[in-house]
Amino acid sequence: MVNATPEILRDTKIVVDLGKIAYNMSKIREMVGPQTEVMPVIKANGYGHGALAIAPTLIKNGAAALAVATLTEALELKDAYPDYPVLIMGHTPNRLLHHVVARDIIQTIWSIEQAEMLGSLAASLQKNARVHIKVDTGFHRLGKAPSDAFAAEICRMFNVAHLCVEGIFSHLALAGTEADEIQYQQFLHFVQKLEGLGCRFRYQHIADSIACVDYPRYRMNLVRPGALLYGMKSAQFGDLPVVQALTFQTAISQLHQVAAGEGLSYDYLWKAKRDSIIATLPFGYADGYPRNLREKGYVIINGVKAPIVGVICMDQCMADVTDVPDVCCGTEAIIYGDGHDGSMTIEEAASLAGTNKNDIIARLTARPPRVYIGE
Repeated sequence: MVNATPEILRDTKIVVDLGKIAYNMSKIREMVGPQTEVMPVIKANGYGHGALAIAPTLIKNGAAALAVATLTEALELKDAYPDYPVLIMGHTPNRLLHHVVARDIIQTIWSIEQAEMLGSLAASLQKNARVHIKVDTGFHRLGKAPSDAFAAEICRMFNVAHLCVEGIFSHLALAGTEADEIQYQQFLHFVQKLEGLGCRFRYQHIADSIACVDYPRYRMNLVRPGALLYGMKSAQFGDLPVVQALTFQTAISQLHQVAAGEGLSYDYLWKAKRDSIIATLPFGYADGYPRNLREKGYVIINGVKAPIVGVICMDQCMADVTDVPDVCCGTEAIIYGDGHDGSMTIEEAASLAGTNKNDIIARLTARPPRVYIGE
């Protein structure tokens, strides 16, 4: 008999609550209303949550399309969900555009050359290629500035056979309300100009997770939340009651009696100030835990904070459990949690590591197995 539940081969694992992702998606859709569609961003392996595994939850909860950054991410989703729309928001080199057309992937472009190449490839396969046009309103990452020349180029794109110009979008630098408004107005006026020239777009979008909460006017008819889906609140002015969907946990591998004055881990940078009990935990920076959380981070064991001590290794680290009751090998340790049990949240980890929340969750590697609960 085949066991339908795969065996978990490590104590270190990432537990993803699909019910919480569904809840977050429902809150986003409720916020934006029925006139605005939601395109979840699940690049970087679903911000560490597992893109393939969370996709069905997002599809079931009304995703207009799934957005990724790269061709490889799009192909992975298309292998699993061939009929569902997937947008590549990043650049795909010309030599690889045939994959985009063959697999019915929606591609971001910003030149007539890209448009004509996609149209030609689509014609050879008796298909239509779908694209979104990227407008650079000041981020200076991808796209072209909203000029008369670019407007003329876009009008030419609409005349390319076998090409469907489905959407147009830009990205805010989020440099402050005044700068954000300048970018939004640039984009809005450019779209209005194009519409005056006869260009019609099914989707117009500029709002990411932060903008779709902070700036209701920026929602247009499509928003593309990423971090918000996973419970990462970053908005400055608004608030949406989303919940963290991820828990990172492990279990004690070994306990050591360390005498006062003894050091541990590389270079003995930490030395015991008292006779201590030290737990070895089987996770490290190769699992995506920030190495600079040495002597800043902690885990929760039996409801008590156990500080991370010594240099964090690639595969393991150590925690001082001297004050933790009833510890033994195999006792669970919560690395990141939702904070209700005193555990370190993603937000706190980001603050201690000197980075942002997206970095903390996106850097979680594929090595810890994902366990899915909820839906």
